[in-house]
Amino acid sequence: MDLTYSAEHQAFRKEVIDFLEAHRDEAPKSRGAAQRPSPEAVAWQTKLIRHGYAARTIPRDYGGFGAEPDILESRIISEEFTRAGMQPGLQNQGISMLVPTLLELGTEGQKRQWVGPTIRGEVVWCQGYSEPGSGSDLASLQTRAIEDGDDFIINGQKIWTSTAREADMIFCLARTESDRPAHQGISYLIFAMDTPGIEVRPLVTMTGHAEFNETFFTDVRVPKTQIVGERGQGWFVANATLKHERGMLGDPGQLEARFLALTDLMRNETADGARIMDNPVLRDRLLRLQAELAAMKFNGLRILSASSNGSDAGLARLIVKLQSCELAHQISALAIDALGELGVLYDDSPHLRSHGNWQQAYMFQLGLIIGGGTAQIQKNIIAERGLGMPREPKLRIAEAGV
Repeated sequence: MDLTYSAEHQAFRKEVIDFLEAHRDEAPKSRGAAQRPSPEAVAWQTKLIRHGYAARTIPRDYGGFGAEPDILESRIISEEFTRAGMQPGLQNQGISMLVPTLLELGTEGQKRQWVGPTIRGEVVWCQGYSEPGSGSDLASLQTRAIEDGDDFIINGQKIWTSTAREADMIFCLARTESDRPAHQGISYLIFAMDTPGIEVRPLVTMTGHAEFNETFFTDVRVPKTQIVGERGQGWFVANATLKHERGMLGDPGQLEARFLALTDLMRNETADGARIMDNPVLRDRLLRLQAELAAMKFNGLRILSASSNGSDAGLARLIVKLQSCELAHQISALAIDALGELGVLYDDSPHLRSHGNWQQAYMFQLGLIIGGGTAQIQKNIIAERGLGMPREPKLRIAEAGV
């Protein structure tokens, strides 16, 4: 991997910096990842696409900027947006998970219909994967799609469906072939969330907010044409999406922004008249997190390099979700510890710092260590697929009376 910045790359960096300076007041203050984007966020996304700072390598025919992949340009964009403290565009399940899946496995019609509106923030998506009792063991899902003429009739339940209340569309796994082995009878369907028979109920978590939902399907009619990939091959398509989900959860740019916010907190907050940054124990923890963040950024470049060369990043990709989610929680944990007694405040206390964002993030990110594949499952994947170690032995349940 050649990380030398050419004169062209230096000129590109200046172009990005000039753009950020000229449009600083137009950038929204929050990403809005788990909600419908605001008009300001949609306008900002449109501007970024037009200048090539979002959807950069998505073909123009599908609504993107159409640039050739360039690792260093991607790195420069991420660095400068993070340095400026400005949002790098929309990042949600539709943009970060479904769009790359459609570009890889969708039909030409699906790409033209959905990619453009999704990357512009006009269409919001949710993901129908997990079910009660079928979280880590996704292949055991029970939601069924039964043929009825040109349609499927879907019945079942999904859980932990982020954005379900705000979403226009869902990409959903359902069992279409009950007579096939678990991994071979699933199809990947896309359909509107206002289809009759869909009910969404919010789930309030320990953060005090309803970031997730449970979704029920009762005789939901979906045309057979709304399958991504081949019928019964949804497990293959789903794993392509999961690959992109883990990449979304492991965005180094988001983590670096949080780390910089933590650094500012420790520089500006005091305890007993001394800056938190001058506490050697807390400063040492900060430096350790900085080293982990640097390792994660370079691992991200390794993955980008493999992708641009058409090769498999292998182990480098497998560690992203585990590393990023644990690091995100550690960053918030240090912020809570640095705040001392202020770190345990919540809700409407007048002494909250950053409107309670650190407390909210601390609890939400603890959940993300479970979401998208638990840390334990991720470690098994790394060990078995990445390191070639033997599969984890399954416990044998003794028969009754033995």
